[in-house]
Amino acid sequence: MIETLFWGALLRFSQAAVAAIPTIMIGILVAAIFRVWLGATGTRKLFGDSGIKSLFYAWLIGMLLPVCSLGVIPIAMELRRAKLSGGTILAFALTAPLFNPISVLYGLTLSDPVVIITFSFCSLIIVTGCGLLWDWCFRVAPQTFTSDPPIVPEGWRRLLATALFGLREMTGPSMGYILLGLLGVAALSIALPYASLQQSAEHDDPTAILFMTAIAIPAYATPMVAMVQLASMFAHGNSAGAAFVLLALGAGANMGLIGWMMRSYGLGRTVAWFGILIGVVVGLSYAVDGPLYPQGVEPAGHTHAFDGYCSPFNANTPNPMQSAWIELSKKVAPHEQVGVAMFAFAMICAIGLRLADPQRQCEAWLQTTPPAAKSLDRTIPGPVLGVISLVGLVAVSVSGCYLYYPPPHEIFEEMRAINAEVIYGSRTGRWEVAQHWIPIFDDWSRKLEVSQFLRSGEVAPYHQYKGLVFREYLERLEHAVEDQETDKAKDLAGKVSHAYTRLRESYQQ
Repeated sequence: MIETLFWGALLRFSQAAVAAIPTIMIGILVAAIFRVWLGATGTRKLFGDSGIKSLFYAWLIGMLLPVCSLGVIPIAMELRRAKLSGGTILAFALTAPLFNPISVLYGLTLSDPVVIITFSFCSLIIVTGCGLLWDWCFRVAPQTFTSDPPIVPEGWRRLLATALFGLREMTGPSMGYILLGLLGVAALSIALPYASLQQSAEHDDPTAILFMTAIAIPAYATPMVAMVQLASMFAHGNSAGAAFVLLALGAGANMGLIGWMMRSYGLGRTVAWFGILIGVVVGLSYAVDGPLYPQGVEPAGHTHAFDGYCSPFNANTPNPMQSAWIELSKKVAPHEQVGVAMFAFAMICAIGLRLADPQRQCEAWLQTTPPAAKSLDRTIPGPVLGVISLVGLVAVSVSGCYLYYPPPHEIFEEMRAINAEVIYGSRTGRWEVAQHWIPIFDDWSRKLEVSQFLRSGEVAPYHQYKGLVFREYLERLEHAVEDQETDKAKDLAGKVSHAYTRLRESYQQ
């Protein structure tokens, strides 16, 4: 029993770490830009110094940055060093993990656009209201800002200083808080038995919102995962308010962020902040629960949206260590493998830098003004650089959407091979094969609609209907495979294959 819990917790820890690595590295990069390129003065100016304008800027900038609740920690630490108000920092730390251009676009195609727009507006209410209450309750005397340390000269020196700051952060306090956040995921998997949340968050359960509030904070989720879970909850007729709690607290907070707040602001202020936050989130959740509930959806009575938070193994799993390794190797995508390799290489460099230069002599040397020399380099003004960075961020996000969601004909090539694996596993009793490929099959069908929306501006109702029928049969097949019902699985495998063919033909027409 203990062995099963240990390897299950280690698997959940590893899965969360692998998913978070890209956004953690982006968070470290953004923190490095604030420190090396803008300095404390430039960072305060970017966020509007203080007041409600600063809170709005924090919400807007947070909506544009593709970071998760773990990747936002080094940025929050840098904003704290720049002496921004606590309300502004916490508003940014809560908003940035909830939405980014890619996840919002994904959510608009998976769920009703009104839901995503409403949730975005509610997030603005949360960060503005909580930020104003924080700054009003914990007023501080006007601060005297000291002059910034010398800015690293432009050119290769500043680029190298940015890289050095990032490497220092990887072995600094922020990484400790990130590990604490991942440990919260592992602890939650120990506390929640296998498949124990499949009947949770039902629409007609008045305690569903409160129950989701209790498990959401340690239940770390990336913005993309949160959007997928959001869509799954609406498709299964779960509580809309519980879905909002999962997005606001599950994607917006984690144990590492709480640990940093306690270290920076003290236990009393941290408790007050989360009391305000939870009160506002729960109140809004009950307010939107009825109006946003999807009409015409028959409650399924169960959901797999929360299986990733529970223990991955039951008590009868024969070899949990081997099962954990197999499960991890199957779920890590090729691009995630590249991210893990890059992170491992950067961590080796960071440890080497820490040991070779503990006194930060490299940074001191980079801050020295180099001798004047003729050069074709031209200094770009800060506002121009900011506009270029903002436009570049949006352009990269849009480009990333087209890369992440390939054209429909390429998606159908992937689905054709997956369809063969699903049918083979279901008809031959190779249940582990079918269980592995069915969620991937479902994910590609959703990516198909996003791809179509990107390239044509809409998804025809006919396409939506065919996709809905396909996923309905696929979900029935998933349950038959889980129960190892041979005859039913064979019958449903044929229906899934037929529904896939009709889906493909609808796009080809």
